[in-house]
Amino acid sequence: MDNSEENMIELHGDEEIIEVIDLNETEQGPDDLADDLEDVDFEDPGIGDEDNEGWETEDEMEAEAEQDDSELTFSKHTGPVFCVSLDPVTNSLAVTGGQDDKAYVWRVSDGEVLFECTGHKDSVTYAVFSHDSSLVASGDMSGVIKVWKVETKEEIWSFEVGDLEWLEWHPCAPVLLAGTDDGNMWMWKIPGGDCKTFQSPACQATRGKVLPDGKRAVVGYEDGTVRLWDLKQGNTIHVFKGHDGHRAAMTCLACNKDGSLVLTGSVDGTAKLINTATGKVVGTFPAEGGKPKGSKDEEEINFVESVGFCDILPLIAVAHLDGTLAIYDLSTQALRHKCQHEAGIVHLRWEESSAVVSTCSLDGALRLWDARSGNMVSEYHGHTAEILDFTLNREGSIAITASGDNQAKVFCLQRPDR
Repeated sequence: MDNSEENMIELHGDEEIIEVIDLNETEQGPDDLADDLEDVDFEDPGIGDEDNEGWETEDEMEAEAEQDDSELTFSKHTGPVFCVSLDPVTNSLAVTGGQDDKAYVWRVSDGEVLFECTGHKDSVTYAVFSHDSSLVASGDMSGVIKVWKVETKEEIWSFEVGDLEWLEWHPCAPVLLAGTDDGNMWMWKIPGGDCKTFQSPACQATRGKVLPDGKRAVVGYEDGTVRLWDLKQGNTIHVFKGHDGHRAAMTCLACNKDGSLVLTGSVDGTAKLINTATGKVVGTFPAEGGKPKGSKDEEEINFVESVGFCDILPLIAVAHLDGTLAIYDLSTQALRHKCQHEAGIVHLRWEESSAVVSTCSLDGALRLWDARSGNMVSEYHGHTAEILDFTLNREGSIAITASGDNQAKVFCLQRPDR
């Protein structure tokens, strides 16, 4: 890979491809942007009393495993469920994808399947609704991407890229973006399929997100580099690498409500705060926990697994592989709370209108934490394997989880203030 900063900054998309996005330089609302984009082993208990004690212990274990706090279980998948998304308009439909090479769109209220997303050749790792809930995109590990119209339950577009690393809809237009293991970011207008590519050195584009203004996208790469792309011009606005970038692969990223700040997490154990206007790294947050549980390698680093911004308070959250959830004050960058889990954290999500942050972990539990006090306010069980993904509705009253036990579950969330 060419590490020349000049080369990285001057990278452009494939100029041979017709540009279909026309994003103005002036401030625009969602409708304007949408219009623009239109153009573009138990121990042996023995005998006697010990035998009875052994059976009691087994019964207790079984009872614990049977605890299920969920309101509904979706069990159509025949393999681990890797992803889940909730339709953003009504919050009444969910889509899940799994190792069985299938995705299902189903009703949250009763689990009834509306339709199945068929035709995938590998595990479906991404399944997401468009901004207006009219479309669903499903993508598998082999790079097959399909788009379905919810109203008619029909496939309206498909494409095949290299191994898929991430998949996301534009926040206010029928435009789909994806990152692949060859380092490219792709952008398509749906259903027409007009395409634009954003090329970078041969290094996996591990994570990506379109910023709220709809004009820019931030992408993290396997070498720790972070690039801020102009979606109209197809070039990089800022490149973060070397001392500013991460020392290892990007694992996660998030942006605040107005897109002025981006938070990134990495295999190197740190999270970084980036100002998207100035192109400066304005904060670095080191690993707050120890080595991952069960780690035998003294050099093994406590990966950052998930990051996120609170919408109503100047707080951020960083989740680590060892089960540490660190809450920081954004203005002072001081550690406010450490919320410890018994198992590694997979994902975190902030509620839209509160200071509650939810986590899912490898022990199969969903937990809610009050970021103001650092206390756990509730926890929910029901899965018999790790939770691999989850999502929340707008009110923070419902969570839908996807698990390695081949199930998705709907939980009604209760808190003291409700």
